[in-house]
Amino acid sequence: MGLKVKLFVLTLLVVTGGAIATALADKGDTPPLAGAMHEFILQTPPAPAPEVAFSDGENATLSFKDFKGKVALVNLWATWCAPCVKEMPSLDALMKARGGKDFAVVTISEDRTGRKVVDPFFEKNGISALPRYTDTDSAVGRAFHVRGLPTTVLLDRDGNEIGRFEGGADWAGSNALALIDWAIKNDGTKTDGASPDNLAPAQKTP
Repeated sequence: MGLKVKLFVLTLLVVTGGAIATALADKGDTPPLAGAMHEFILQTPPAPAPEVAFSDGENATLSFKDFKGKVALVNLWATWCAPCVKEMPSLDALMKARGGKDFAVVTISEDRTGRKVVDPFFEKNGISALPRYTDTDSAVGRAFHVRGLPTTVLLDRDGNEIGRFEGGADWAGSNALALIDWAIKNDGTKTDGASPDNLAPAQKTP
């Protein structure tokens, strides 16, 4: 086979493969992972969220079963974590833009002192739409096998993990909104495809 023929075949395969991937994405078979969301790590197949409790910061105990029926973006963060602090306004904006009967942002602080530091942080930074859930003994982080903060886990309506993002991200950006809208529309149950290898480094827990 001549060089020109080989190049033509290679080009045809690339173009055809791209067209197939686009068609699948249009049908809702795969989540859109463009731009920064390319580093989103798919859980294939989706796996149930761990049965672990966390607090509303006052007197109530919650679990991820309380969010069944909604797509939930679970964000594990801490006030001492610089990437967490940077991405928090975008999570607040996402909650304002998409929060409701179909979707919720579930921010869970891993700070050991809980609301004692979370409340002043929210007030200082003008965070108004996000919940002030706390996990003072890091039980949620351990249950999710989190490697560092921030880590953000996307759950479907049945409480299954679609995938996760390690490190900070712009959750109010167009790429993140496309992923969230896909999960809401498709109930987050179709996640064909392989996980990318180039993971974003997360801020490590001290």
